[in-house]
Amino acid sequence: MTDYGLFSRFLFSAGATMPTVAVRKEHPLSMRLPSADIALIDRAAQIKGTSRTEFMRQAAVREAEFVLMENTPIHLSPKDFATFMDILSGPATRVPEMVEIVTRPAPWESGYRERT
Repeated sequence: MTDYGLFSRFLFSAGATMPTVAVRKEHPLSMRLPSADIALIDRAAQIKGTSRTEFMRQAAVREAEFVLMENTPIHLSPKDFATFMDILSGPATRVPEMVEIVTRPAPWESGYRERT
C-alpha cells in the first residue's frame, strides 16, 4: 500500500479503501476512409437498420472471427485423428431436413411455393 500520510493511515486502519479507477469497457477506434467507402458503408448500414458504428463493429468482428477460424490449427492425437478419419470415410447419414432443402424448387423455378 502506498503511504499517503497520516490521514490515509487513519482511513486504511478504519477499513476504508482507496477509490479504484473504472475499467473501460469500450475503446474508441478511428479510421480514415475514402468518401466512396463511407457512402457504401452508410448505404449498407441503412439497409440493415443499424448505425455506421454498429455496422462497422459487426463487420470487423465477423472478419476477425473468420480469419482466426481459418488460421487456428486444430491439434488431434493420433487416436482422435483416426476416429475423425473413420467418421469421414464412413457412409453418409441422410438428414431429412437437408434432403428437403436441396430438393425443393428455388424461388425462380416452377413449383416453388412460399413457406409459412
